[in-house]
Amino acid sequence: MKKHFPHLLLQLTGAILFANVALADWDCPCDRDSTNRLALSLRLGFNISAKFKGIGGSLQPGAAAANGRRTREGDAWNYDDGYVLTDISGNFGNQTWYWGYENGSQISGNDILFHRTTAPGLPANRSDDNEPYYGAELTYYYQLGVKDNWHHMRYGVEGAANFMPVSLSMNNRFTGDLTRQTDAYPYTPGTTPPGAPYQGSFEGPGFVIGSVPDSSTLSTIVGATVLEKDSFDANLWGLRVGPYIEFPLNDRWNIHFSGGLAVGLLDSSSSWRQSIDIPSEGVAVFSGKRDRFSVLCGAYVSAEVQWQFSDRWNLQAGAQFQDIGVYRERLGLRKVELDLSSSLFVTAGLGYSF
Repeated sequence: MKKHFPHLLLQLTGAILFANVALADWDCPCDRDSTNRLALSLRLGFNISAKFKGIGGSLQPGAAAANGRRTREGDAWNYDDGYVLTDISGNFGNQTWYWGYENGSQISGNDILFHRTTAPGLPANRSDDNEPYYGAELTYYYQLGVKDNWHHMRYGVEGAANFMPVSLSMNNRFTGDLTRQTDAYPYTPGTTPPGAPYQGSFEGPGFVIGSVPDSSTLSTIVGATVLEKDSFDANLWGLRVGPYIEFPLNDRWNIHFSGGLAVGLLDSSSSWRQSIDIPSEGVAVFSGKRDRFSVLCGAYVSAEVQWQFSDRWNLQAGAQFQDIGVYRERLGLRKVELDLSSSLFVTAGLGYSF
């Protein structure tokens, strides 16, 4: 957590104590018989992080898949400049017509060359957080009864709706060497491949090439520059409901405990952009984006301190621990993970009894 968080708690506690002393002489016939209460609170979220995975090994191939570089059947290309996949026959006789390529320069003798470029110097995973995340929550409490023989314990049910925007962004610059794998797929001597660009289909028939490369070589591209930008933006709407118990400490102070079901409605937008500057080859720019709505379910526990400063009104502050799981999304060969499995929320607000 950020270092200023303890100072925030100290300031809040000090303000409440000061107000309690200043108003100590008020006549407060606090209403203990109210069965309904509403509270509006500021909600600060901590221990929430996003992870972007599959960065270093997903240059053009990942970009091709996420940027519309797909076959007519919707399968992702497995090379920077084409694809060689399994056709309807299961590649009978080690041949396939489910292949495609971009330009005629890939033809070399009786082979068609396909390339896959990676940046081994880029990290495979990166994490980010922008704590705290600011949101708001509206809570309704309904009192079911009182246990006088349990120190006047009150019990009931509570339900809450909350909202919190989440925005994460990471930028990275990599300057170094790239690795390029070149796979050569043979075709029958004396035949002529269709002109580029060409896309064969899964069902066929079509021009066949070998389904297994007859050679594979690795080369190093020196002095390349890769610029990466990954971002994740979401609106997190939350619902929670469960039982509560409440103990009065005196005429003004209560402690409140609750727990139950928590649901998160995540409206997210994930995107990435990759710029690759290869000496003597120029600059290639790739990008991918996806919008998605997801429902996450889990549980929560919470504790609050409530100060009744008038007959109907109170101030309250507390903490909630919530687990609604880990959200995962795939963008081509990349993955985005938003960890909401151990979120901590600090709340402070105003309540009204009726």
